[in-house]
Amino acid sequence: MKGVLLAGGNGTRLAPLTRLMNKHLLPVGRHPMIAYGVERLRQAGVTDLLLVTGARSLGLYGEYFEDGRDFGVRITYRVQEQAGGIAEAVELAKGFIVPGDRFVVLLGDNLFLDDLDSYISNFVRQPAGSARVLLSPVEDPHRYGVPVFASDGSGRVERIEEKPSQPQSGYAVTGIYMYDHTVFDLIEVIHPSSRGELEITDVNNLYAVQGKLQYDILSKWWCDAGTFESLQEASERMKDVLP
Repeated sequence: MKGVLLAGGNGTRLAPLTRLMNKHLLPVGRHPMIAYGVERLRQAGVTDLLLVTGARSLGLYGEYFEDGRDFGVRITYRVQEQAGGIAEAVELAKGFIVPGDRFVVLLGDNLFLDDLDSYISNFVRQPAGSARVLLSPVEDPHRYGVPVFASDGSGRVERIEEKPSQPQSGYAVTGIYMYDHTVFDLIEVIHPSSRGELEITDVNNLYAVQGKLQYDILSKWWCDAGTFESLQEASERMKDVLP
């Protein structure tokens, strides 16, 4: 199992801080935000990592992590030239991910307290060519991608509705996804959305249409630390997670 950490984007909701540095390097507790994702993967035995970020921030990540050995991992770097969407960033993992590999994708601003071991084990038991997403219960699902569950009790997501006005469940699709090499074939057939980006929801819905998208539900705290309010909450929650 390999890991892909996505740490690009402009972080406009956290300006003016993000005029100085990449959002995922902002402090959360005593560490940069991105350090928690690296540690969660390491604890789950995922130590061969690819970190995708923008050209402006590459040097900062290199200075902090170097090759990753001091953090118990091995890090390879790729540059996303411009913000073209999460699916485009995942596509940059081609070559690092080769046929036969399975991998977990973490968005660098997703902070959570669950261990990933059991979820990864569930994915490993899935057939080749399928995918898995992790969900979290939220009070405001209309702000997120919301799963619609298959009614046959199969543990599948039937589809994902992006920021629906009338959510059909109280869960958000978090930025934690699991794929194998077949994801690159699906990325090739999707088209840019109205905002000009390749959307990961479109990829996940292609798996769902084929009956190949399964899920787990996080049992502990999770947040998308993309606003000042959630960044402050994350700092309080995560302050004692890493020494």
